[in-house]
Amino acid sequence: MTTGALLCEAVGSGAALAETASFQDMLDQLDPKKLPVATIFRAKEIITLDPVRPAATAVAVLGDRILAVGSLEELKAAAGGQPYIIDDTFADKVIAPGFLAQHDHPLLTGLTMMSEIIAIEDWVLPSGTIPAAKNREDYRKRLAEANAKLKDPNELLVTWGYDPSFHGDLTRSDLDKLSGTRPIIVWHRSAHEFIVNTKALETYGIDAAFVGAMSTEAQKQSNLDEGHFWEGGMFGVVPKLLPAIATPERVQHGLEFVMRYYHANGVTLACEPGGLYSKRMQDAQNAVLSRPESPFRFYFIPDGKSIIAAFPDTAISETEKVLGWGQGMTVMIPRAIKLFADGAVYSLAMQVREPYLDRHPGQWIMDPKLFARAFQVYWEAGYQIHIHATGDAGLDLVLDNLEANMRRHPRYDHRTVAVHFAISQQDQIERIKRLGAIVSGNPYYVTALADVYAKEGLGPERADNMVRLGDVERAGISYSLHSDMPMAPGQPLFLMHCAVNRTTVSGRVAGPDQRISRLSALKAVTLEAAYALRLENEVGSIVPGKLANFTILGESPLTVDPAKIKDIPVWGTVQEGRVLPVK
Repeated sequence: MTTGALLCEAVGSGAALAETASFQDMLDQLDPKKLPVATIFRAKEIITLDPVRPAATAVAVLGDRILAVGSLEELKAAAGGQPYIIDDTFADKVIAPGFLAQHDHPLLTGLTMMSEIIAIEDWVLPSGTIPAAKNREDYRKRLAEANAKLKDPNELLVTWGYDPSFHGDLTRSDLDKLSGTRPIIVWHRSAHEFIVNTKALETYGIDAAFVGAMSTEAQKQSNLDEGHFWEGGMFGVVPKLLPAIATPERVQHGLEFVMRYYHANGVTLACEPGGLYSKRMQDAQNAVLSRPESPFRFYFIPDGKSIIAAFPDTAISETEKVLGWGQGMTVMIPRAIKLFADGAVYSLAMQVREPYLDRHPGQWIMDPKLFARAFQVYWEAGYQIHIHATGDAGLDLVLDNLEANMRRHPRYDHRTVAVHFAISQQDQIERIKRLGAIVSGNPYYVTALADVYAKEGLGPERADNMVRLGDVERAGISYSLHSDMPMAPGQPLFLMHCAVNRTTVSGRVAGPDQRISRLSALKAVTLEAAYALRLENEVGSIVPGKLANFTILGESPLTVDPAKIKDIPVWGTVQEGRVLPVK
């Protein structure tokens, strides 16, 4: 391009030049001495995930963007006369692309972490480690201790982490024996179920008349006599229980915990697909997460399940109204939606092709007919669809609808996301590839559940091959990792560790052919996670022009012993150019 053409492209016509800037003004802007000051960060190693230059030792940042990547000598030479400073803060550290928490739930995380945690695994929190309750006796003892710890006999007890596969059965009558004066709410490990005592039912107005007014599907997923509400029934009683669980104080403290916890684990960007469809609760999240000092930007994707149920004929226009709910550091992603297929993994409520060992039924979160209608509505409006799908029969529902809509209304680069991806089969991998879908898997299911589910629920073959990412990678399908926190600890290094090693609680390797490489695991919490959110042009790798989002590590996850990936120290982050050490 000639100089004249370049100038014309830059300023348009001569009239525009006269109105906006003189020729001398433009020359002044090109004067190196008048260019802004860049910061060159030196590091022991920079993992760029750029195939053109996969490694470097220096990165130049200007404002919130990456200016250049290379060696210190190369960047100094490229600067010409542009002023710069050299920052050696990371000289003995490894810079990786900023970690993404691609599918997590901040409000749910905050509320569960602020409750009495009695779970199947240790929870390592900034305040200390909360040990696991590994069997029925442990759980009952801890629950009794939590009850006794509350001095006011009328004070609410909310506890999270119960799982019958580990802790045995628990009903309303069991909780009544613990207390007849205080409301007790037991939040299942899956967060898809509640078990409550009689006092809670009375206090919050959940009676036969209320349950009878719920939808037919919600009634089928409720047992008032046992105080048990799951999937649709759980969503049905949420409006009654949420005001007690989500008090302003608990919400604020919980979300402030989320900010500290995610930053301590190197997260620079996070996303929640399909949180509560509530402007009031979104405002409560914004009050904390949208603060300018937040160490990460949090994106949200609307809940299509709730929107299509409430507005069956105007779902798209109602969805577009939600786009204005974000502010500051919280953002609603346009033209993206979350739908739900089958039930929770921790509840063994997945819809499966072959029966469970005890032949109990799986559950649907959305009725398949409503799911099909919602899928078509959002598909034809050009939305990217993220779908909670856990069992192989649930995945069949997703793929059947995807194929039907592709045949009716073909779309290019739709990036339909199969989320969670617990149980799948080889024929489904081939179909995912053919239909152009992508996968977001939670590798922690294998770590936490494969041993138990091999004996009850699924059997060894299905349990060991949960989250079959090795097959997904060999098929050339894009995939990312997520924690779905609190379904797994929101620690990207830990997720990488789980996917690379597939070591269960007992120490054995489950499904060794489904392990992935360290490089693939790193991409799955950075570049591929960004791709799943259609943000790969902004974040996910360290290349010029992208946002300056880095996670600063003590060692490289690409060369450390695979068994020690989860133990790599996180120094802090650089988030859109801001240097943020972990305090």
